[in-house]
Amino acid sequence: AMLSGMKNFNYANITRIVFGKGQIAKLPKLIPKNKQVLVTYGGGSIKRNGVYNQVMDALKDYSVTEFGGIEANPDFDTVVKAVDVVKKMGVDNTFLLAVGGGSVADGTKFIAAASKYTATSDPWDMVTSGGMGIVGAVPLGCVMTLPASGSESNKGGVLSRRKVNMKI
Repeated sequence: AMLSGMKNFNYANITRIVFGKGQIAKLPKLIPKNKQVLVTYGGGSIKRNGVYNQVMDALKDYSVTEFGGIEANPDFDTVVKAVDVVKKMGVDNTFLLAVGGGSVADGTKFIAAASKYTATSDPWDMVTSGGMGIVGAVPLGCVMTLPASGSESNKGGVLSRRKVNMKI
């Protein structure tokens, strides 16, 4: 009797995880050929540890734009600049590729949703409302250099604005 009000539903959590050595080379099989790629990253450690070169080599047949400087707790003012980049590239023409740790992945998840957010003119409202008004997102992938946060497969994360931290 308790479940009598339950509606039928179909649930799919479509997070694909490709794990192991040499997997960065498989990016062309995972990113649609007709998309431009916006590569997001943090302070540049990916350039020092060789991951950047592996990613760029794998994306040699794509149009690639870079957006670096995403902070350890992504700052709203930083990631909203990337939203502007995505809008210039075209929200339907872009694939986001976060390369780095959990903060880069979390910041890029914000970018993906905020790029298609139209409920209000201020994407900060998307954060303060807990995601109300999100109707879609730009497709994204994560190359995790520190796969310890789970950010590649969850909705969590912290976005800061003017010393205020909000869960996203």
